[in-house]
Amino acid sequence: MRKRTSSLTAEHDSVPPAAPEDSDPAVKRCPPQGKVGHGAPQGTDPEKRMAKSFKRLGLAGKVKRILMWILLVYFCIPVLVKLCPSIQAKLVFLNFVRLPYFIDLKRPSDHGLNHTVNYYLEPESGFKIGVWHTVPAQMWAEAQGKDRDWYDAALLSPHPVILYLHGNAGTRGGDHRVQLYKVLSSFGYHVVTFDYRGWGDSDGSPSEGGMTADSLFMYHRLKRAVANKPLYVWGHSLGTGVATNLVRRLSDTGSPPDALVLESPFTNIREEARSHPFSMVYRYLPGFDWFFLDAISANDIRFASDENVNHISCPVLILHAEDDSVVPFHLGRKLYAAAASSKSLSGHKVQFIPFQASLSYKHKFIYRSPELPHILSDFFGAVHPNTQ
Repeated sequence: MRKRTSSLTAEHDSVPPAAPEDSDPAVKRCPPQGKVGHGAPQGTDPEKRMAKSFKRLGLAGKVKRILMWILLVYFCIPVLVKLCPSIQAKLVFLNFVRLPYFIDLKRPSDHGLNHTVNYYLEPESGFKIGVWHTVPAQMWAEAQGKDRDWYDAALLSPHPVILYLHGNAGTRGGDHRVQLYKVLSSFGYHVVTFDYRGWGDSDGSPSEGGMTADSLFMYHRLKRAVANKPLYVWGHSLGTGVATNLVRRLSDTGSPPDALVLESPFTNIREEARSHPFSMVYRYLPGFDWFFLDAISANDIRFASDENVNHISCPVLILHAEDDSVVPFHLGRKLYAAAASSKSLSGHKVQFIPFQASLSYKHKFIYRSPELPHILSDFFGAVHPNTQ
């Protein structure tokens, strides 16, 4: 359009000069072609309108292209997960997500745990797992500068021991986990935790069977060390599935732990995956179970706590926050209903403690509850009155 306008201007420049006005009064002068009064050149307004329309069409095209890409990715992801089930396994374990980054797991004192020792064990020949042992706060002063042998001997103290099984993502040095160790230590418990194979600085790759085997190894080692002292198992989130696997196996052999604590538990991994926030955009997609849940089963991942409670024979305490968006509250209550009606748990204390949404404990901040020491004291006291 600019080229055309400039050519029109050039034509006007070549027109011979008009005769003076007084040479012919009857002749009426017309304004030069291409101008109307004192306004802008003809065609300017239409050009602007056309440019705007082109811009609008361009924006609409871009939006359409973005939406097409989003839809393409949306439908490709289920197909990719179905074709490569190992992707779904990685999403369940999230062991590659190491938060916080750049932490040295060999130095628990960097996290304020200066009454904790780090060491490594070999559940099986050829690979090691990283372990932390935090002694009760009452032993803090004595623990300064001590080595692993001192910590192992400290397990013979009168204080009860908790084997803590963490959830997916992160490491044994995760912030909310460290805060829980501190709280439990202040209550007078030894806390022993570790990273399953494939997590943190532990060797190997993750699997449900491997996580359960590592937990069995740690439990038996602690049981030999503590002798007849109380030994409790505490699982959080995905760790509750590991915990019920562990305790089921121990119960089947007639040697269950003294009690089991399940923090933010689910019933089984299929129901948890269906309820997880990540699945929200696909939950109502036809074939959701076939694409996603069957891919989990294809990796031999079940974590069937609702089945395990029918084989567990020790007291069970369930803690769950109503505003938990990762493992919905209704799954914890459903697991409690299954445990309460379990024949194997008949005669054992089974307790469910809900935490109101107004407290904002969500998925991993129950340790902040000022009621927690009383809850544990009442529960463990009923199990072992002489240890409180």
